[in-house]
Amino acid sequence: MFLRSFGRQLLRAPSSSSSFLSANVSRAAARSVSQAAVYRNSLFCGSRALARHHHHHAGCGCSGSASRLTTKRGSTAAGTVASEISAAAAAAGAAAGIPRMQMGAVITKHGSPEEVEFKQIPVPEPGPGEVLVNIKFTGVCHTDLHALHGDWPLPAKMPLVGGHEGAGYVVKVGDGVTDVKLGDRVGIKWMNGSCGKCEYCLSARESLCPHILLSGYSVDGTFQHYAIGKADHVTPIPDNVSLEVAAPIMCAGITVYRALKEAAVQPNQWVVLPGAGGGLGHLAIQYARAMSMRVVAIDSGADKEKLCRDCGADVFIDFRKEADVVAKVKEVTGGGAHGTLVLSTSSKSYQQATEFSRPGSTLVTVSMPPDAQLNADIFWLTVKMLKICGSHVGNRLDSIEALQYVSSGAVKPVYKVQPFSTLPQVYSAMEAGNIAGRIVLDLSL
Repeated sequence: MFLRSFGRQLLRAPSSSSSFLSANVSRAAARSVSQAAVYRNSLFCGSRALARHHHHHAGCGCSGSASRLTTKRGSTAAGTVASEISAAAAAAGAAAGIPRMQMGAVITKHGSPEEVEFKQIPVPEPGPGEVLVNIKFTGVCHTDLHALHGDWPLPAKMPLVGGHEGAGYVVKVGDGVTDVKLGDRVGIKWMNGSCGKCEYCLSARESLCPHILLSGYSVDGTFQHYAIGKADHVTPIPDNVSLEVAAPIMCAGITVYRALKEAAVQPNQWVVLPGAGGGLGHLAIQYARAMSMRVVAIDSGADKEKLCRDCGADVFIDFRKEADVVAKVKEVTGGGAHGTLVLSTSSKSYQQATEFSRPGSTLVTVSMPPDAQLNADIFWLTVKMLKICGSHVGNRLDSIEALQYVSSGAVKPVYKVQPFSTLPQVYSAMEAGNIAGRIVLDLSL
């Protein structure tokens, strides 16, 4: 409870630092709006969307509104957010309007994108310490693809509703919940809950909790209109950050922000990012620049080069064009990376990272390609005094801090908004490596 109260104060309080903007809209004022309005029935919206949009074609496009499919750069436009907060205030009185059934994207067995089935499922009931969140936007992550393929050694529940980058409004609270209110704008992230009592939870390392609940993997996630989150773990969204902007921060942003902390790169030192043009990578560039690091982005293709440079990368290396990536990294950094975040889905990136790392530096493993092994030369690993650590998600305070960078304007997710019903096509594009930035699904379409 203390952490959540502290987080709310941090999100609302004005700051003299240019890195943290005060919120533009008062949540307290929003809650004074009449609570007479009721949410649109999400089942109706989902069913209508399926009839209108659920068709198969190549890539990630859709025949829906072109403006909604334009690549966006996250902003903190007050008008959009103000209307969202008004809706949130109306949601505070909407519990009576929650449907019994909803549309969800369900997989019943591992396999290809064709295994995703859109169907009616019950709206879950929040238990003690839980909240029910009406999901408006949700990002799509490579972890969701791993859950679909079943290629990790960690078993996923079946049947499964995937998704772990959700943003929406609290519409119902369970017994014992006092610090999250109806109408609150919150995010549901990869870490859905933890025990709060083990040695890891007590030392702010709840991502290591042996009883951790993982959204869209061990518990149902955000590819549905109404999702359950543990009240202690839902993340309050700053008043000047729109829900569609906040959604990709719930995993991609928090993950790379924490990994950069683990890398311990100092201002003006070099961080190298294999896989920089993806959903995690383009955010890692921005967080690194906001933390005064210099950035080498490694990826391939003109679109990803443009994305990386637009996000602030000092150097871009196309691994398909560069004959010796290791030598090039050492050349441009004057001796190698001070820190490396491996975000690529290619296991080869890990081998290269151990070779271009500077002596005494830290290599952080983030991506988890199936069956990948880190075959480092132990002699040089020891002589160079390299540190290798894993980082798969941040803690609750990391999530609050990651959103503050967005609130300040220092980090702006690059994303496309697509209809919920295009999820199978998004998976296909992920498999082909054809996504620059992030895809965010609008559950009202």
